[in-house]
Amino acid sequence: MINRPRNWCITANAVLTGLTLFSTAAFASPPPGEANGWPAYGATPGGTHFSRASQITPANVGMLEVAWHHRSGDFREARKGQPFNFSQSSMQVTPILVDDRLYYCTPANRVIALNAQTGEEIWAFDPGMNMDELPVLGNCRGVSSWRSGRSGFCEHRILTGTRDARLIALDAQTGKPCPDFGRDGEVDTSDGMSAHHRAEYGITSPPAILADKVITGSMVLDNQRTDSPGGIVRAYDVRSGTLEWVFNPIPPGDKERNEDGTWRSGTTNVWSIIAVDEARNLVFLPTGNTTPDYYGGHRDGLDYYSSSVVALRGDTGEVAWHFQMVHHDLWDYDTPAQPTLVDLDINGETVPALVQVTKMGMTFVLHRETGEPLWPVEERPAPQAGKAPGEYLSPTQPFPTHVPPLVKGAFTADEAWGLTFIDRQQCRSRMKALLNEGLYTPPSLQGSVNFPSNAGGNNWGSPAINPDTGVMVVFTNRIVGYSRLLPRAQCDASLQPQKGTPYCVEAGWLTSSLGMPCSPPPWGTLDAIDLVAGKRLWSVPLGTTRDMAPFPFWWIKGLPGLAAPMMTSSGLVFSGISNEHKLRAFDAGTGEELWQGDLPTAGNALPMTYQLRPGGKQYVVIAAGGHWSGGSPPGDHIIAFALPDSLFE
Repeated sequence: MINRPRNWCITANAVLTGLTLFSTAAFASPPPGEANGWPAYGATPGGTHFSRASQITPANVGMLEVAWHHRSGDFREARKGQPFNFSQSSMQVTPILVDDRLYYCTPANRVIALNAQTGEEIWAFDPGMNMDELPVLGNCRGVSSWRSGRSGFCEHRILTGTRDARLIALDAQTGKPCPDFGRDGEVDTSDGMSAHHRAEYGITSPPAILADKVITGSMVLDNQRTDSPGGIVRAYDVRSGTLEWVFNPIPPGDKERNEDGTWRSGTTNVWSIIAVDEARNLVFLPTGNTTPDYYGGHRDGLDYYSSSVVALRGDTGEVAWHFQMVHHDLWDYDTPAQPTLVDLDINGETVPALVQVTKMGMTFVLHRETGEPLWPVEERPAPQAGKAPGEYLSPTQPFPTHVPPLVKGAFTADEAWGLTFIDRQQCRSRMKALLNEGLYTPPSLQGSVNFPSNAGGNNWGSPAINPDTGVMVVFTNRIVGYSRLLPRAQCDASLQPQKGTPYCVEAGWLTSSLGMPCSPPPWGTLDAIDLVAGKRLWSVPLGTTRDMAPFPFWWIKGLPGLAAPMMTSSGLVFSGISNEHKLRAFDAGTGEELWQGDLPTAGNALPMTYQLRPGGKQYVVIAAGGHWSGGSPPGDHIIAFALPDSLFE
């Protein structure tokens, strides 16, 4: 059931207050700043998470306060007793700004337009989702905008995908469906897919826009079966909804379809955010790993494109190049984040680069025209001991040599951590019972240590890159995980099924009986890297345990979870994190925390910022709705912070 408060848009200051660290009297008027927008999910089609809005500076950021607050009413509490265990909703959305309006999608896939200065709701579109059929709710990360350059109905379109696999085009002015797009404004992206439950297949990330094409991948529910729906990527004509091309991620020359004519089952999908290079007519896909996650003895090369970046020609969908970050991925180390497109100054030459962070905490920097690494990548021997019967392993894995890894490659039992001697010994005992050959230890019947866990390293929220300096800021998890394969006869409903293989799997974080991670804090950090120099500049813990642990355990700094940093040209980094009810600002040069603002629940989505006109206010906006992975309650908040009115009088 969706909870909708009676007052959908309320005055933010009556609900929460930003933490003001300094008196307004101590500051002169803020810089006038210039008009700056946020027209795409990651600020640019290449996902830099960077803005040139500069009115808010390290000197005045401590004065930020809530400017407005919008509530959609779309959130869901966790509940059980259904065919699936239903999770609570989460908010992973980043609004986009076009002209003077913000557009965003809710966990129920409603699309809402807001006045960007006041937060007042202008229109809302409801696609009529049946939430009771969807166990995981709230992964609508954003919408996209297309403009023809002409005026008129549907000459400016908002494109959105839904959790039940529809792609919808709306008139940006009115919120009404564009009738010439598909059938009554929508196309069914599950057309031609193999048989599946509605919950198994959908769209969770904003579609990419390239010229007059709208391009989308799909979410395929993890670890269910070998014949899950295939992971094809589709490009549609943005006006008519006509299918223009399909990328089918099968090995070259392999069969494209199942015996019944549907698209090949069990192939690699693209669930995260697609990037495009408009000047080069290229589409960059961050691919998942081939289903299921922890066993691949059946794949026989089907994971040729898995855990990779794949570059496609925008007009045809043909592969221009691809680079694989994990060979024969058995760890759920899929490519999680939008490929970041930035030009780097290398030896006096401007080089078009693609920066890809990974769940292993490794950063690959490629030439985006060719896919060649800009600095050497070494194939190093990978662990071979302990594989399950029927499995095969890659003898090597790729390691970038220039940008330093953000997570060390091994974690031993002697390094296990605990709040007390007792739980520290519990962690050590658990780890000693598991196979642990370092990074890429294969899943095993004995049970295996996975460090980092399948949450990362880095995940979908990162990174932010300053195109002027080549400095990247990224959130990094440092949690030790485990995986254990069980023969089919020992499987029950509590385990991930991996149907079609000999094994189900138990996987998660390694914790003590107190629920504390066995790896030492900080479990999550913001890390700044000079990409050209290949040097880590600073690393700071992100978040505290105050909102997720009872007193007196509030002192631990550096939370695990999900976070998405945003950077500005004035020298600021903004980030929230799942499991903590704060938005924080940091000095981009030093990592020093400068400000924190209270949120009603966790804000793990990517913040965005904009200034509508010269001399007007710069706003910093974040969605706060918790996350289904646990720790923070669900919510439906879009919150804008700005400098006080008194500074503009």
